[in-house]
Amino acid sequence: MQADSVSFWQSTTAALPLSTELPSTVDVAVVGGGLLGAVTCYWLAHEGVRVALLERTALAAGATGRNGGMVRAGIVGLYADGITRLGYETAHAAMTFTYESQALLQQVIQEEAIPCEARQTSMIRLALTEEQLRRLTHEVALLETNGFSARWLDRRDLEAYIHTPLSTEILGGRYLPDQIVLHPAQLVQGLVQAALRRGARAYQAEVLKLTQQKQEILLETSRGPLRAGAVVVALNAWTSQLLPAFAGLIVPVREQMLAYAPTAPVFTTGVTAETISGEYWQQRPDGTIVIGGCGAVAPNEDIGVWESQPTPIVQEAIEQILPRLFPKLKGLQVVQRWAGLLGWTSDTLPIVDRAPQMPNVFIVGGFSGQGMPYGMLCGELLAAAVINGTLSSVLKPFRLDRPTLRRQEAG
Repeated sequence: MQADSVSFWQSTTAALPLSTELPSTVDVAVVGGGLLGAVTCYWLAHEGVRVALLERTALAAGATGRNGGMVRAGIVGLYADGITRLGYETAHAAMTFTYESQALLQQVIQEEAIPCEARQTSMIRLALTEEQLRRLTHEVALLETNGFSARWLDRRDLEAYIHTPLSTEILGGRYLPDQIVLHPAQLVQGLVQAALRRGARAYQAEVLKLTQQKQEILLETSRGPLRAGAVVVALNAWTSQLLPAFAGLIVPVREQMLAYAPTAPVFTTGVTAETISGEYWQQRPDGTIVIGGCGAVAPNEDIGVWESQPTPIVQEAIEQILPRLFPKLKGLQVVQRWAGLLGWTSDTLPIVDRAPQMPNVFIVGGFSGQGMPYGMLCGELLAAAVINGTLSSVLKPFRLDRPTLRRQEAG
């Protein structure tokens, strides 16, 4: 198997050392060192629980450390499509959840003084065809009617946010205010460090098997056995490798990105566009542009792939996006390429629930590329469920028994 690629975020973050001296028992074990594992560990430690975080390699080694660094509230795709796919009640609840989670994330970053380069900004989704124009203008009206801030930008309006001439293909854009961009790997490290200050422990260990034994869980790990009163599995795309019952419920999908060398300021917001299959980019304060997407050009859209290596066909497609949309933008030089695995569900909503036949094991994963806006509130509610034994009714749209969740083919 090829070694994983290294993302821009991972290469600009000093690794936080993890202990290899595993204890024999803990109150709660959290498996996975991405955003959801870090957040859940943080909230458990915040409540005084004796919690251990177990990560196979390094913090933010998976999807969290390989994404676009954008915390855009909302569900996957357009809100109108979500209502059709999920029903109004579920779509609205999921949208509201992400906005509340986004606000909680800002609060925790400030309270814990986490140095993750977080800044409040806006997000623009470009319309490139008449059909996209129709759908996005309808989307703006629908969001406003449902209590979510949005407005339409015409080509002239866009000039205030994009400081290079637009191609004639760009017809306008949907504008979402008060969103967040940040350094995701530094966020995870900051959350874990905040948990450690409250008594949590973090270990480098691969969990190989979970066994329910009366009122506790036996974890067989690469560092030896560990017993816990409860376990939270936050492995996202890798959930089924530890819990085979989730095969097909959470499916890996490879997503690819690249980074351009610092250039003059052009993009003042996060930007998305449906050039091929939902592309996205942001420009950092140092001028670096990180951009990703184009998975639809890959064989089988890279569904069921387990390798985090970029491929020429997708990388070449990504490189065509900015020159196509902004023909005067010159001198783009690729300095880094990477890939990561998303955990995808059939309805694109995450799973937050107990594991079947294992009442002391909780599952969180399957964010379908939207883990950043869901993460903070998911972790808080999951920690509360571990402590009091009851899953909040707010998590109902994300339970295993929802009618829109079905098993998928993995490849």
